[in-house]
Amino acid sequence: MDGIVQDITVGTKRGSDELLSACATNGPFIMSNSAPSGEYTNGNDSKKFKAENRTSGILPSRVIHIRKLPNDVTEAEVISLGLPFGKVTNLLMLKGKNQAFIEMNTEEAANTMVSYYSTVTPYLRSHPIYIQYSNHKELKTDNSPNQARAQAALQAVNAVQTANMAIAGSGVSDSAAGLAGQSPVLRIIVENLFYPVTLDVLHQIFSKFGTVLKIITFTKNNQFQALLQYADGSSAQHAKLALDGQNIYNACCTLRIDFSKLTSLNVKYNNDKSRDYTRPDLPSGDNQPTLDQTMAAAFDFLQQPSDYWLSVPGVHGALAPLGMPSAAAAAAAAASRIGIPGFASAANAVLLVSNLNPERVTPQCLFILFGVYGDVQRVKILFNKKENALVQMFDCTQAQLAMSHLNGQRLHGKAMRVTMSKHQTVQLPREGQEDQGLTKDYSSSPLHRFKKPGSKNFQNIFPPSATLHLSNIPPSITEEDLKLLFSSTTGMVKAFKFFQKDRKMALIQMSSVEEAIQALIDLHNHDLGENHHLRVSFSKSTI
Repeated sequence: MDGIVQDITVGTKRGSDELLSACATNGPFIMSNSAPSGEYTNGNDSKKFKAENRTSGILPSRVIHIRKLPNDVTEAEVISLGLPFGKVTNLLMLKGKNQAFIEMNTEEAANTMVSYYSTVTPYLRSHPIYIQYSNHKELKTDNSPNQARAQAALQAVNAVQTANMAIAGSGVSDSAAGLAGQSPVLRIIVENLFYPVTLDVLHQIFSKFGTVLKIITFTKNNQFQALLQYADGSSAQHAKLALDGQNIYNACCTLRIDFSKLTSLNVKYNNDKSRDYTRPDLPSGDNQPTLDQTMAAAFDFLQQPSDYWLSVPGVHGALAPLGMPSAAAAAAAAASRIGIPGFASAANAVLLVSNLNPERVTPQCLFILFGVYGDVQRVKILFNKKENALVQMFDCTQAQLAMSHLNGQRLHGKAMRVTMSKHQTVQLPREGQEDQGLTKDYSSSPLHRFKKPGSKNFQNIFPPSATLHLSNIPPSITEEDLKLLFSSTTGMVKAFKFFQKDRKMALIQMSSVEEAIQALIDLHNHDLGENHHLRVSFSKSTI
């Protein structure tokens, strides 16, 4: 049958030519037990294959079946898929079928590998590949010329791995370690951080160049930075050559990449700041929640590089700067994929906010609330339908972010509905037209949180919560002053805490998210005296 590798009888010794003829491959092999022919099928239905892969019920095995390999893949690249999880003890290449088998030294290593790749799609030469357990418990190969190359590659990789382990254990200098290969850990600085860069965005970008094992993000010297560990130094070197100096967006979010002196990262928590992709069992850490799903939805279009990243000429698999028009198109496509209602076919920055309380809503309150997620340009409450309003953000990225966080939140006793508007801009009233102050232009407002490129505010965007972060508090203001201020205007204060190292900042917890939203609207930019205006935002922490 075309596209199927026939099974080979266990224990039967055959010559290379006979094996080659029987298998119709360029690498003969003998398996320790039979497998269903479907394991070797080279069909084109990737989605069907992935579904079967998850539900086939194949028992764990040290032998891993790899499928949909690119035609020009090398033995070393296939081996590199298994190296992060343990020692690769055997390799079988079926290049004619775009498939391969690798055998790990332990079943535990194979389990970790399959678990990891069930959540993170692996790429080789920019092509997604598919991984599952094999029915075979052991992989045996002969000494044919075709197989000798695979075995030589395996021996070479294992020799380098052993040498690196010996160097690491001997405590010699980093320069000596560099002789055996570049560090697999990259230090990444994102300059001109005008738009948020999440851990998942970094993973998606850098995984195009090899298997990413761990990432730690942090802010140092007012710069967003990250440490990223690959499975091997060659992947790190490839990524550095391709991405150093590139912009994630046009004219901003510039990647500055160098090799770290570290050879391995120690990740304690899996959350939105750090992640060990080989250890899905790690906790999120105290007061360090995992990445919020609405935030993930907001940045869904950033995690689909095949949709909009462009190839850099002359650099295989590299990623070019992302222009904002492309981002807008990608955002619209992403919104369609995740089922966001009302998203216009041509992405825009105008939101339709409905189910408002017409007796209490004002342009100013919407400006303050939506301003948590971007720079609001204009607000218009509809003259004949005052329970509806249009909010124009600076760009479609900010609009989608605001929509993902605020849709369904309660304001003035009613759950808001936030969708994308069909309008591209909010029109100001014509001269002499009756408006009753329902349309406001905020484009030159001094209260915009994100006008300054690289602002720390980009790193502190969180969904509405009962706990608020307060800043710019003058020294004369006490805990009781702030408790009284918040309880007298918006509701009940449940807890309060000044920051230990900086009394200009504090956390205050209201009795509900709705009360916290109202408090933010009422008291952001409140004059506390001494030329201090209170800054209020949502916090991810609890007291």
